[in-house]
Amino acid sequence: MAQHFLLSAASRTLSLRSIYKAGEDAAYETFCQMRWPETGGEAVCPCCGFDEAYKITTRRKFKCKACHHQFSVTSGTIFASRKMDFVDLLAAICILVNASKGVSMVQLSRDLDCQYKTAFVLAHKIREAMATEVHTGEVLEGHVEIDGAYFGGHIRPENAKKDRKDRRLKRHQTGKRRVVIAMREREGRTLPFVGQSEAEGVALANENVSRMSTMSADEASHWDELHMGWHVDRVNHSDIYSDHGKHTNMVESFFSRLRNMIEGQHHGVSPKYLHQYANHSAWLEDNRRTDNGTLAHIVVSNAMDAPVSRNWKGYWQRAA
Repeated sequence: MAQHFLLSAASRTLSLRSIYKAGEDAAYETFCQMRWPETGGEAVCPCCGFDEAYKITTRRKFKCKACHHQFSVTSGTIFASRKMDFVDLLAAICILVNASKGVSMVQLSRDLDCQYKTAFVLAHKIREAMATEVHTGEVLEGHVEIDGAYFGGHIRPENAKKDRKDRRLKRHQTGKRRVVIAMREREGRTLPFVGQSEAEGVALANENVSRMSTMSADEASHWDELHMGWHVDRVNHSDIYSDHGKHTNMVESFFSRLRNMIEGQHHGVSPKYLHQYANHSAWLEDNRRTDNGTLAHIVVSNAMDAPVSRNWKGYWQRAA
């Protein structure tokens, strides 16, 4: 029996030990290479685009020879105004790509020896970098599976039986329950969205699935409208999960990973952050057969290309 890729040595090309053994200078050089790959890591001014700059080595900054603008390797990126060492940023990325079901922020803060809120914001910035690969704006093609799964909104029952309410009724709901609607190409990309109702997936399919594609869905009545635009295979999960190639097992695999991430690691997620975790899980699912060293370099490259985060820059300061 052939060995699974994730159990092989080929899947392990980066470790925390190697990152910290290489040191701060090597980590800094990695960020430079990912920020300016066209020039081999040599600085390019983000203001005027001139490719010659003075190096201010004592502060790890550059000064453009043309416009005299001072900048660093993270200026204008998602890691702008960072205070952590580059080796710690690279270690955080390594931890997140190695954790196939996610990692709690308490654990990440302990691993990096930083405050909980620092780990929380850093992880969400990394998830934003991952999301640039998930939501590319390209429509899904080939055979696409669609389904939805509900998360959050748990209502804790009262201690005494006589005080317990019917939690199925809307007036007893918390209003925090959301559905993650996912469309997934077989052997391809996963595209998740967060909504109030699974029926919203029909409109999302109209916007994000090619008209030349075929689709698979379960027997929920709101998916009947998909037949007006695509040939759709339907499977009744009450009777069978896979019927001679008709199934939604690929998208269910994504939901399994996301549910294990939220319930097993985070034990609950706020509705306004659920899309971040869905994108994180989709990125991990789409890259599950890639070695962890390559995954870390992909995330660093995405972070160096991503602009300053408008959602997470000064996140805690705004709350104050």
